[in-house]
Amino acid sequence: MQDYDVFIIGGGINGCGVARDAAGRGYRVGLAEMNDLASGTSSWSTKLIHGGLRYLEHYEFRLVRHALMEREVLWSIAPHIIRPLRFVLPHHKGLRPAWLLRTGLFLYDHIGGRKKLKATNSVDLKGPLGAPLKPEFRTGFEYSDARVDDARLVVLNARDAKARGADIMVRTRLTEARRAGGLWHLTLCREDGRTVEASAKFLVNTGGPWVDTIIQNALGRNEARHIRLVQGSHVVMKKLYDHDRAYIFQNADGRIIFAIPYEDDFTLVGTTDQDYSGDPGSAAITESEIDYLLSAASEYFAQPVLRDDIVWTYSGVRPLYDDGASKAQEATRDYVLKVEGGKGEASILNCFGGKITTYRVLSEEVLERIGEAIGEKGEKWTGKAPLPGGDFPVDAVADLEAELRTRLPALGVRTVRRLVRAYGTDVRKIAAKGTLGEDLGHGLSEAEVAWLVEQEWAITANDILWRRTKLGLRFSREETARLEAHLVDVAAERRTAAE
Repeated sequence: MQDYDVFIIGGGINGCGVARDAAGRGYRVGLAEMNDLASGTSSWSTKLIHGGLRYLEHYEFRLVRHALMEREVLWSIAPHIIRPLRFVLPHHKGLRPAWLLRTGLFLYDHIGGRKKLKATNSVDLKGPLGAPLKPEFRTGFEYSDARVDDARLVVLNARDAKARGADIMVRTRLTEARRAGGLWHLTLCREDGRTVEASAKFLVNTGGPWVDTIIQNALGRNEARHIRLVQGSHVVMKKLYDHDRAYIFQNADGRIIFAIPYEDDFTLVGTTDQDYSGDPGSAAITESEIDYLLSAASEYFAQPVLRDDIVWTYSGVRPLYDDGASKAQEATRDYVLKVEGGKGEASILNCFGGKITTYRVLSEEVLERIGEAIGEKGEKWTGKAPLPGGDFPVDAVADLEAELRTRLPALGVRTVRRLVRAYGTDVRKIAAKGTLGEDLGHGLSEAEVAWLVEQEWAITANDILWRRTKLGLRFSREETARLEAHLVDVAAERRTAAE
């Protein structure tokens, strides 16, 4: 039986962030994820590191300030997967007045300690930035946030946690947790049916949409009712415009949607907000959500946004803390942490809500609670240490791309850019042999697949195509089948080598 100081349930961004922080401080850490890393809410976001401009209207000043402060911190430790993005906000005379927008953007620029990101400015939409829009949108504002590869952010935190001593167990479900002798005694079941027994001084429940289910099933607490499940859906379209800015559009219902350049050839449009019931793993976009997003975008774009232009849709369930808000879009996006456990009794921390942008701050606060319960170890450190592959200056992405082109001159420009922006300096390890092997489709090589299997817990084609990369947008059925066959061969080789 493995003994841990801290055991974490859930391999999304919060769980992996806590595992990284705790392992780096010297705690013995275990983490179990019932599926693949980032297979839940953490891979279904709008792919942004942002303060949340609209949350100012709901007086979520603490959340916005923390998120704004985190933008440049996260950019500095992961400059390969996080990049600045300018947002254009067209002024609409019938909705929020210009003075209110200016006030909100002034706060947005100044309450978060912005240093490197560009400041807000007014923009003339009679020029190129207004070309895709209807002619009545003549002025607007431009401000800064950042984009992120959300699933890769999760995996990189897990990799760093493992490098610092954490045990990361994927496709492993917690089936029982009971208190005895001041410890948690845990029973874990792997996908192949094998069980694992472990003990822990402190349990962290970062199950996301399943956080109440974990409390109910594993802990036998049927009264757990802490979260409000809110579905957010997105559509990925054929590219709607050519420039590199994103748009933020105000809607008549008070909500906003984004239109964001995505994976070179596409535009990401989202998101919706509606209450959800049922299995979070079964969330899927509804016809009414598609209609809403297409209609909202078509209010602004000169050319109607059509269903025929949709190439992919995705939906995720946000586990928002149930604060009694009357509308889904008004429920708090801030996180709530609750510790249970009396004197001499093993403690559990349940994490409700949260955003990708504030995962690192959340992790630090969780570590404070852990320290209070079982003894402090180490100091805050995660805001300075780069994530795997991120050990280079934020303005040196082009230099890494040039280096990779020199190492592998036969690689196409698009593949070079994708590899550097996924793996950063780790491309040197992937390309260490001077060749990447056979191209399995759209620049996905044998060497990259080997890296994902050996270093990043990838097992299935979906793990690779939709979470570790977004090449699922390009792969045909035949190419996917070929990758699946290759993965079977890789698994067989690994089994032989282990025997």
